[in-house]
Amino acid sequence: MRRVYMDNNATTRTREEVISAMLPYFGEIYGNASSIHGFGRAARVAVNDARALVAGLLGAASIEEIIFTAGGTEADNLAIKGAAHALKSKGNHIITSAIEHQAVLNTCKFLEKEGYKVSYIGVDEYGIIKLDELKEAITDKTILITVMHANNEVGTIEPIEEIGKMAKERGIYFHTDAVQTVGKLPIDLKKMNIDLLSMSGHKLYGPKGIGALYIRKGTKITPQMLGGHHEMGKRAGTENVPGIVGLGKACEIAGKELEAEGEKLTGLRDYFYKGMTAKMEDVRLNGHPEKRLPNTLNVGFKYLEGESIILNLDMEGVGVSTGSACTSGSLEPSHVLNAMGVDAAEIQGSVRFSLGRDNTKEDVDYALSVLPPIIKRLRDMSPLYEKPRKNPTLH
Repeated sequence: MRRVYMDNNATTRTREEVISAMLPYFGEIYGNASSIHGFGRAARVAVNDARALVAGLLGAASIEEIIFTAGGTEADNLAIKGAAHALKSKGNHIITSAIEHQAVLNTCKFLEKEGYKVSYIGVDEYGIIKLDELKEAITDKTILITVMHANNEVGTIEPIEEIGKMAKERGIYFHTDAVQTVGKLPIDLKKMNIDLLSMSGHKLYGPKGIGALYIRKGTKITPQMLGGHHEMGKRAGTENVPGIVGLGKACEIAGKELEAEGEKLTGLRDYFYKGMTAKMEDVRLNGHPEKRLPNTLNVGFKYLEGESIILNLDMEGVGVSTGSACTSGSLEPSHVLNAMGVDAAEIQGSVRFSLGRDNTKEDVDYALSVLPPIIKRLRDMSPLYEKPRKNPTLH
């Protein structure tokens, strides 16, 4: 049976070049990067080289603006809690969107319990944040705006340049969760007026358990992990040297391949959706038709449950998801699609196909060969689906 992985927004396969770069730091170069002897200095050189590669991909002004974390979730927590705690004497109001990843939403809810006020801005039918609503939400107590660069479920790209400009004009910190966009979309930190940016290694063919937070020079952050003076005093704990090296290598490769990879994935994504609509009825595209990640295709299949589709595709060797991997174990409907105004019944029948560098046209053709029979079989069993009559009786 052919095996086709189409869940790259959940995680990606670590590239061979990345694994090769990491291997020496599990064995021969094993020093603690904070030690001053030769063993430690060798590790420190590797960490700083990787920091430079991450800074290079993002276009950071210096390597000191890159802080390594255990992943995107920790980076989001450090950015939001860190900024909120550092600026609590200035204000207690935070603005975010209704479709953020749980790492942002749950962090904001945590801060609400500490007395902070949070405004959750709505989105339109395509998942684009309502800028007028955001502008109206700003007060003299607003200290942070945190809006994702692109949504992990539907792929919609947010107008963060406009948001960044709005924040800068009012002297408000702007954080963006760019976990799904680093390595997929060009990022201009200066043009976008980004003060804080979160990223994760395993979303761009690097290892799991490593991420980074960009902190613009001069941005105040209160550390959330206390201990030693690691990571310029922003994040305590012995550095994960192999992971850091892997992240650096993944960023180096991503920078070279970004444009070509984007064109390839956009072509495959559009070919996939065209094939779906040609072979099946009642197929709905979730997300913006154009302002969308090149690899992401979120589709609603009317009258069905997404979990049933996923399980049946899995039996055919095709791996997909219903949305965020971090919420796949939840029975709650997608908060993203709900915020977009998608009908509750249609939310349940939505599936996310997220393509990656390893996917080919043959993979898509295989998925298109097994998907229609699955949809037909499930609809034939669905009590919501009105089956067309073969021999209608005339009265």
